[in-house]
Amino acid sequence: MAVDFFTSNPQNLLNQFKSKINQTELTGKITTWDVDSDGDFTHKSGNWGRQAWFRPSVKQGVLTFNIIKPQNQAISTPTYGYYHGHLTETFLNHFDNLFTQASSTALPTGADMVS
Repeated sequence: MAVDFFTSNPQNLLNQFKSKINQTELTGKITTWDVDSDGDFTHKSGNWGRQAWFRPSVKQGVLTFNIIKPQNQAISTPTYGYYHGHLTETFLNHFDNLFTQASSTALPTGADMVS
């Protein structure tokens, strides 16, 4: 499953997401996501943390996140749904003025790694 955010400046949207995760000030900080050294994002909560990762890609007019499974483990349907729903929620809460529309595919795309 891919999550797409349609925007006139996808690189800026990605940079803002990373910045809000890494900022030191708590006001406006995104505390539920983490970014690793490869630039992939995972959720931080106890039940959902490191159950999957999102790999971003920037294309003309769209920021796409493809889901990636943990090593030696498939992604369950509930994890798949949680990650996609929560990413969209995070972007609506923090960046609603930086994109015009978001969409999620119902099934994995060719760029997703789920099993």
